[in-house]
Amino acid sequence: MSLKSTLFAALAVTTLGLPVFAQDIDIMDPYARSAGPMAKTGAAFMLINNNGDADDRLIDVRSPMGKLVQLHTHIQNAEGVMKMTHVEEGFVVPAGGTAVLQRGGNHVMFMGLDKGFEMGDTVPLTLVFEKSGEIVVDVPVDPTRKPREGHGKMQGSGN
Repeated sequence: MSLKSTLFAALAVTTLGLPVFAQDIDIMDPYARSAGPMAKTGAAFMLINNNGDADDRLIDVRSPMGKLVQLHTHIQNAEGVMKMTHVEEGFVVPAGGTAVLQRGGNHVMFMGLDKGFEMGDTVPLTLVFEKSGEIVVDVPVDPTRKPREGHGKMQGSGN
């Protein structure tokens, strides 16, 4: 990684939902929510754009906000019940495409919260990419946001 791209990645921090740009990856429209102030779990959602010529992969997430922070998705079991599960291999962010982290689909899961997320808070989150390295994002909390707002029901890539 060149000194310029290293410095650029180090400065790639956002607040209040502003886009983050690092190398070929843009983080757009992030938000987090939990079920309430006493919730032990929460989630974060966002759009991850890859402006590069090669696929990348979101392989890990870190945050001081939960005892365990993982990449999750929903899968349907044999009985037709939807279940959340950890996605160890991460999510592909296709070249020239977008990975959508949304409610009811791929998302960042926070478990073991000391307290739930509250409106006006920000959640520090480090996204770790296979090729693009680490991108730090301050994700604004918005528990009132509905799934159809923004990217809540958007079709997109990423598995």
